Amino acid sequence: MKKLLTILTLILIPLFVGGQESKQRNPLPLAKYNDNVKLPLTVKERAQIIEVYGNYAEKYVFSDPNMLKSIKHILRNRVVIKLITDENDKKPCTKLSEVSILTGFVSDLERDKIFNPDSFNPLKYNFEFHSRAAGMYHVDNTNYYIIIKSQYQ
Repeated sequence: MKKLLTILTLILIPLFVGGQESKQRNPLPLAKYNDNVKLPLTVKERAQIIEVYGNYAEKYVFSDPNMLKSIKHILRNRVVIKLITDENDKKPCTKLSEVSILTGFVSDLERDKIFNPDSFNPLKYNFEFHSRAAGMYHVDNTNYYIIIKSQYQ
């Protein structure tokens, strides 16, 4: 009986140890910033930040160099608005109306009633800015698509 238990133990221990190995994900690479994030904010960018953060803009963005750099990178390099008219190039994706508005800083922040690519403020929306992959969103009832590039590209 002892031999049987010893043999079973020797057979089962490697199975238990092997079953507990975790599948490790690759660590996140460092975010890559273009040199243009070193330039000062434009009037439009400052207005976009204030629209979303309101009275908290100074505390959470303007006085935090890392947050400011991240937001500049989003506004300058990572959000692309494309007009796609060729039906073959269109892809199914989340509609802009399905993306919630950011809450917590400004209580009266509203969704744009009419989409204008020149005045669109991506900071107002809960886009997945910190995802590993890029994201694509279709602006309802238009041929516009919003592409959010990964910060790791």
